[in-house]
Amino acid sequence: MHNIVDNIFEWAYQLMRSWHFDDTFAAYFSLFINIFLLVVFSYIIYLLFRFVLVSTMAIIAKKTKTKFDDLLVSNKTAKYIAHLIPLLFIYKVVPIILEDFDYWQSIFGKLIGIYIVFLVLLIIRTVFNALKDHLKLIPRYSDKPIDSYIQVIMIVLWTFGVVTIIMLLFNTTIYALLGTFGAISAIILLIFRDTILGFVASIQVSVNDMVRIGDWITMDKFGADGDVIEINLATVKVRNFDNTTTTIPTYSLISDSFRNWRGMLDSPGRRIKRHILVKASSIRFLKNEELLELKKIQLINNYIDQRQNDIEKYNKSNTIDKSLLLNGRNMTNFGLFRKYITQYLSNYPGLNTNMILLCRQLQPTPHGIPLEIYTFSNDQRFENYEYIMADIFDHIFAAVPYFDLAIFEMLSNNESLEKQ
Repeated sequence: MHNIVDNIFEWAYQLMRSWHFDDTFAAYFSLFINIFLLVVFSYIIYLLFRFVLVSTMAIIAKKTKTKFDDLLVSNKTAKYIAHLIPLLFIYKVVPIILEDFDYWQSIFGKLIGIYIVFLVLLIIRTVFNALKDHLKLIPRYSDKPIDSYIQVIMIVLWTFGVVTIIMLLFNTTIYALLGTFGAISAIILLIFRDTILGFVASIQVSVNDMVRIGDWITMDKFGADGDVIEINLATVKVRNFDNTTTTIPTYSLISDSFRNWRGMLDSPGRRIKRHILVKASSIRFLKNEELLELKKIQLINNYIDQRQNDIEKYNKSNTIDKSLLLNGRNMTNFGLFRKYITQYLSNYPGLNTNMILLCRQLQPTPHGIPLEIYTFSNDQRFENYEYIMADIFDHIFAAVPYFDLAIFEMLSNNESLEKQ
């Protein structure tokens, strides 16, 4: 094979010598012809192997069930490999063509070696990109930060590639190169600070399962409130609910605070925690005739009967003077309203009654007494959750007047003037 190559690339030199041209002219003329032939042969080899490799891979991708080979085709892995084969041919032939040109042989040899290293890295990158896309199609890997892992691997490979290129350029050894890197390590750390921080953060985020693709996170510092769509070595992309995209540095997930709503979405209920403000001046004891009227409310009529019996027994046993309503035990419109709301929530079909369900009174404020609803909807979807909460409070607002209570409202300027 070597003799055949020699004959192909030496015929021009022999021809010039047979025509009695001097050695220098024959050498340069032969060099020009040989470079032309090398380019032609390399291009033919490239076209041939590209056709064979691309066609073969396309046929295999169609016949197999796995999506990985389809992704190799879409990432053009075969085309990059087809570039590599003629390049290897050039790498072997250049020493023969430039046998009499030692200086140029060294330069071209280095350039071709560098290009081979670069091309190999590109081929590996296409394979990893196909692997990344393939893993994202598998449900158990779809929420993992695959992008970060691939980027870390590629950084390591590119580092080795750069080291190899430097060794080829300067004909140095790995030990001398590592010694040089050690001397400039501080500069390297400064330049690649964000990359190193992102690399460490990606590992911690993955190991501690802090964020997955598809998680709903909130990070007020960066204005992020939406679903995580991508986790890279340096950034985390969040698609907000207004369809804008926020980019967060990966290491910020470690250094700063953020809220992940995954636990809520995975739980059997989504919390409702909202209150109304009841005017303290509207709270009072209830008279017997008022209790008779309130017994018409079906959700609390049994409770009123039972509560009345308990109160009457207590007042009689303690000889309470009921000529004054304040004496002894009594029911208030606010307490009875809380009981009604509790019963209403217990019967509401949109709530998960197996979780906490409270209607509680909070610390009084200058604007009234907060009556808080603390419960969980059985539907975590945003639109349904909002509908359930609104429906509950619609009913509460409408029920307040039946208990002769009043909700605090700030007066407008016109209303203030009218009262004056």
